[in-house]
Amino acid sequence: MQTINSLSEFHRLLSIPPPLHPLVSVVLVSEIHAVNSDLWQHFSTDFYTVSLKNNIQSKVKYGQQYYDFDKGTMTFIAPKQVQSVEVDKTNAFNATMGTGYVLIFHPDFLRKHPLQSTIKTYGFFSYSINEALHLSEQEEQNIIDIFQKIEKEYQHIDKHTQSIILSQIDLLLSYCNRFYERQFITRKAVNSDLLSKMENLLNDYFNNAETLKRGLPTVEYLANQLNISANYLSDMLRLLTGQNAQQHIHEKLIEKAKEKLSTTNLSVSEVAYELGFEYPQSFNRLFKKKTEMSPLEYRQSFN
Repeated sequence: MQTINSLSEFHRLLSIPPPLHPLVSVVLVSEIHAVNSDLWQHFSTDFYTVSLKNNIQSKVKYGQQYYDFDKGTMTFIAPKQVQSVEVDKTNAFNATMGTGYVLIFHPDFLRKHPLQSTIKTYGFFSYSINEALHLSEQEEQNIIDIFQKIEKEYQHIDKHTQSIILSQIDLLLSYCNRFYERQFITRKAVNSDLLSKMENLLNDYFNNAETLKRGLPTVEYLANQLNISANYLSDMLRLLTGQNAQQHIHEKLIEKAKEKLSTTNLSVSEVAYELGFEYPQSFNRLFKKKTEMSPLEYRQSFN
C-alpha cells in the first residue's frame, strides 16, 4: 500500500497542475487524468479529503464496502484511512471520473485553530463509502459555493488566507452535519429497519450462552453484523432515539439483568457472569448507575 504524503504528490499523481497552496487545494473532478492505475488499488493519504461527485462510473471501496457513484454524493476521508478505486484498465481513467469537486487539506493547516479539535467530532469522517451523503439540488449548490470560495481565496495568499479558508471549511462541515441529520430523518423507514435488526441482534446475543462467553456485545460487533460503520450506527441512533449504540447495549443489558434477578435464584455474581461480565463489580457499578439501585437492592425491592 502506498501513502500519499503531500498535496503536491497527490496533484502529480492526478496529472493536474501543482497546488497554489501547500496545505489546501480544490480539485475539479473533470480535470483529473490519473496515472499509475495500480497505485489506486490500495492507498491512503496524510490529509483530509471531502468530495462532491456526480456521474461517477468507477467503483470506490473503503474497508469492505463498495459504493457506485451514479449521482450527486459527498464522501469524507480522514488521514490514514485505506481506500481503493477500481478502474477498468481498458478505458481512460479520466473518462470514469465524472464531475464535481475534491477538497483536500492537510492537518497542519488546522494548527492553532478550533477546527483542529472540532473536526474530530464529525463522525462522518469514519463512515463507510456506502454511507455517503446524498444532497438535494439546493444543498448541493450550497456546498459548491463553499468549494468555489475556498478555491478563489487561495489564489492570492496573504496573512488572512488561512483564517478565511478555515472558516469556510468549518461552515462546510457544519452544513454536512446538518444534511446528514436530514438524511437520517428522510430515510426513517430504512433506519427503523436497522433499529429493528439491531434489537433482534441484541436479543439473540443475550439469549445465547455461547456468545455471552465472549463477553458483552460491542458497538463494533453490532455495526459489523449490520454492515455499517460504528460511527454511522451511533449517530443514526442518537438522532432517532436520543441514545447512541453503547447506550442501547446497556439498556438491553439492564433489561436482561432485571429479568434474571426477578425470575431466578441466581446470585448477583452468577447473573453477572451469565450476562458476559468478567468481574461482578463491573456489573454492580453499571446496574446501580442505570437504576440507582444495586442488583441486590433491586431483587429485594421486587420481592
